[in-house]
Parts: sequence; structure tokens; C-alpha cells
Amino acid sequence: MGDNRVVLVTGAGRGIGKEIALKFAKNNYDVSVNYRSKTDELDELKKEIEKNGVKCALVQGDVANFEEAERIVNETVEKLGKIDVLVNNAGITKDGLLMRMSKDDFEKVIDINLVGTFNVTRNVVPLMVKQKSGRIISISSVVGVAGNAGQTNYSASKAGIIGFTKSLAKEVASRNILVNAVAPGFIATDMTSVLSDSVKENINNQIPLRKMGTAEDVAKVVSFLASEDSSYITGQVINVDGGMVM
Repeated sequence: MGDNRVVLVTGAGRGIGKEIALKFAKNNYDVSVNYRSKTDELDELKKEIEKNGVKCALVQGDVANFEEAERIVNETVEKLGKIDVLVNNAGITKDGLLMRMSKDDFEKVIDINLVGTFNVTRNVVPLMVKQKSGRIISISSVVGVAGNAGQTNYSASKAGIIGFTKSLAKEVASRNILVNAVAPGFIATDMTSVLSDSVKENINNQIPLRKMGTAEDVAKVVSFLASEDSSYITGQVINVDGGMVM
């Protein structure tokens, strides 16, 4: 095995997760790209990562399933040797007002976003305890901090990640494992590109910096939290939101 550090990024096939995977590759990490459904873009992403002279493993699996999460972790270790950094990024939305929200739509979001974070982290922590080092960075959201109408399920899952992060940080700090969360605000992705100009303008008006963030803005902060520059930071939530939530 090479001497590179290894990162596992869940839900890394597109959007913010993809940008995080690429950022780590540029920083000389071997990258395990977890995804749920195979797309043609994944092979392109693998090539793009490997252009940096690092290894890339594509690891399929649904984080909402504990056994699959265990396999994702084991497969990453088999292919890349270890896990130095875990980025819990896999997440979905199923927005709607609570009065009309189905039980299924509530549970699916909690299962992937929050239970999925537990499932993967639960399987990674024993490895990090053994190697006496590690970084765990989970993607929360400003709606987990401040709430948002029409997103009770998503807000609950992202707020749960914050409580999970702070509690775990206290449990594993003595083992040299740092645990933090990043809470993005409005980020320009494929999902926001379909919005009308007036909707985008309305969003920008809610943001003190008057613009949406980019996936790269989030990736830079995740990368910082994995670096030696953040070696005295744990149990924190860093908002990447242009000042939306203060």
C-alpha cells in the first residue's frame, strides 16, 4: 500500500460529495468514492481523481443499511489499506409541509441522512481507535441550525448530525480522533440550476453576501478540517452559508 492518507466520502457521485472527493485527490489522498446507484459519471470521476496520481476505489452501497455500511468500510480498507478521514456526506431531501408529509417521507430522510451517518461512523471508529488517529467530518446544514418551513424531516436529520458530532467528539478526543460538522447554506448545484431567476434572486436576498456558495466552498472547509491546520478543533459546527445564519 502507498503512504498516502485515505479518505472515504459517502454519497460522492455528484454535487458536494464529488467536489469533496476531488479536493482530497488534489491534496494527495487516496479516495474511496461511495455511491448508491451507478452512473456513467462515476467512471469519469474515477479518471479525474486518478489524474492526481492517487488511487480511487468506487464502492457501491446504501449507507441507510447497517450491513451495507459495514461492507463499504471493509471494501475501502481492502482496496486502499486504511481510513484516515471519513466524510459523511450522503443525504437526500423529501420536502413538504408536515401536515401533508407521509411517514415514509419522514423516515427515508432520517434513515439516509442521520442513521446512515451512524452506520458508517460506527464501523469506522474502531479502526481509528486502533490507529490512534482520525478525522470524522459530517455534512449538516444551516437548516439543522435554524430550521426551515417545509423541511421538518431534513432539518431534524441535520440537527441530529450536530448532536451526534458533539457527543462523539467528547467520546473519542482522547484517542486523537477529531469530529466536526460543516453546515452549508444555499449552494449552487444541479438542484438549484433549474430554479427560475426570480427564485434565485429571492434566495440571494436572504444571504448577506448576496450570492449562493459553491460546492468548492464547502470542500475547502472539509479539507481544512482534515488537515494539520485544524489539529485543535473538535466538536464544532462550521457554517458555510455567506452569513445566512449568525
